This record gives sequence, structure tokens and C-alpha cells, in this order.
Amino acid sequence: MIIGVSGHQDLPASAQAHAEKRIRALLAEQAAPVTGVGSLAEGADQLFAQLVLAAGGSLHVVIPSRGYETTFAVEARCLYRELLARADTVTELDFPEPGEQAYYAAGHHVAECCDLLVAVWDGQPARGLGGTADAVAHARELGRDVMIVWPEGVRRT
Repeated sequence: MIIGVSGHQDLPASAQAHAEKRIRALLAEQAAPVTGVGSLAEGADQLFAQLVLAAGGSLHVVIPSRGYETTFAVEARCLYRELLARADTVTELDFPEPGEQAYYAAGHHVAECCDLLVAVWDGQPARGLGGTADAVAHARELGRDVMIVWPEGVRRT
């Protein structure tokens, strides 16, 4: 089973706790082997990757561009490097620098690689090209299963 992820970077604490619980339950239901696919962005992507590894799964990381890790805050950059070092496979897209086009392409790539897309998403439109809404729309166009993970009544900042 290949499970992709797309989600918000700034997760309210209640949304993060909800996502962790739902993703743990999903992974526990899957027969091995499970491969998690994502870009290791701050927030939902890094949480998902940690949970996949803790469940004994493997990682396929999709790096949107050269210099991608420079977009992270220091703490998230350290976690990004740790998770990247544990990835079984890495695909780096051919964009010279981080930006909306690269993020859009990475979201599409994740959706194209997976059987199921987990979207840690409040259901709102993307705040720029390449947001979670774009990845969800592409996954649905492809006929992929999409699991929305967001607690009712919680708003993103």
C-alpha cells in the first residue's frame, strides 16, 4: 500500500493531535509493507513521515526543488534532514529553486504515486498555488482515494 500525504504546515495543536490519532489508526489497519510518500514539509508531512516510520513503513520523499530545505525553520530543517536520511527512495523534481510551481508539481507527483492520499486539510482553498487543496483536487481527478483528516470546528491560523 502506498499512502501519500499533503497537509498544512501550521497545525493548531488540536488538529495535530487529531491527525496523529487518525493516521496511527490508518497505518495500524494496513498490511505490510506500507510506503509513505510526501515532501517532508513542516507540519503535516513531517508528522506523517514520523508515524509511517514508527509503524515500520518506508518513505519515498519527493523534493520539490533544489534548495528546498532552506525554506524550513531551523528545528523543522533538522527533522527534515533526519527523515530524509531514513528515506528508502528520493525523487528530486527539476526546479532550480523553491516556489509555488515546484510545490504544485510535487503535490501532483505525490498524488500520482499513491493509492490513498491523506490530506491533513481544513477543506479551504489553497493559499497559493501548490497547496493541499490542489493536491486533493488532482488526486480526485485521478480517481485516488482521499482521506480528509481535520477536526470539526477547528480553524487554521
